[in-house]
Amino acid sequence: MPRRHVAPGDDELASGPKLSEEAYSRIRDAILRGDFPLGGVLNRRELAVELRMSLVPVSEALRKLELDGLVETERRAGTRVRIPTSQDIEDHLVVRAALECESARRFSQRATAEERKDVVAKAGHLDYLHAHSGNLALNKQLSYAVHCYHRDFHLLIVDGARCRGLRNLIERNQVLTWNWLYNVASEAEVLPADFHARLAQSVTGEDPEEASRAMRDHVWYGWENLVRAFTAKYWNPAESQKSPRRWRIAVETT
Repeated sequence: MPRRHVAPGDDELASGPKLSEEAYSRIRDAILRGDFPLGGVLNRRELAVELRMSLVPVSEALRKLELDGLVETERRAGTRVRIPTSQDIEDHLVVRAALECESARRFSQRATAEERKDVVAKAGHLDYLHAHSGNLALNKQLSYAVHCYHRDFHLLIVDGARCRGLRNLIERNQVLTWNWLYNVASEAEVLPADFHARLAQSVTGEDPEEASRAMRDHVWYGWENLVRAFTAKYWNPAESQKSPRRWRIAVETT
């Protein structure tokens, strides 16, 4: 993670909540970039040195990340980046589809002409980024930028739906964050050339139900490939997928 250039003692002048929020954001972004792989150990003391903070804000940040479901802590094993089960991934997609399908339906009914134009333009640019960025798994910074753009594209649809509750639920349930993390971790994201343009065409049309169906297809696209990639990379086929010690990578990264 990039260092925060401060003089010794600067963290003592800042408020505790601000430091813990900074630690939370920086550790979270590092996980999403793939700097900390799924199953990787998060050492509190090493993080404190890297972030030039005391253990208190780092511990608070890790506690919040655990509530988000991004990390997990076990006695004697310490804190690791959490690797989701197949049920976790399916649950996430069910929740994401429920929220974003309703957002798409409402966007079709309520969005302004300018918002529709913006969604179409951003969809085209997002498809361009995916088509011309090469293997995003090999370039963490570029992958981070593209996924930020993808998140903003979907939030634009949510905003056009004119429902603050939907936006709050999408953010609270981390549905776009989890999508991001799964794609980075699995390295399995291969999309059609017009993947987002086709979604934008349906969402900006005059049929709310078609907008909802298009979003559902969009959210669930590649589900089988995603599970297959996780099976090959993380899940130990010799053990039950429901076992808490099922991960090969948990051994490989210690």
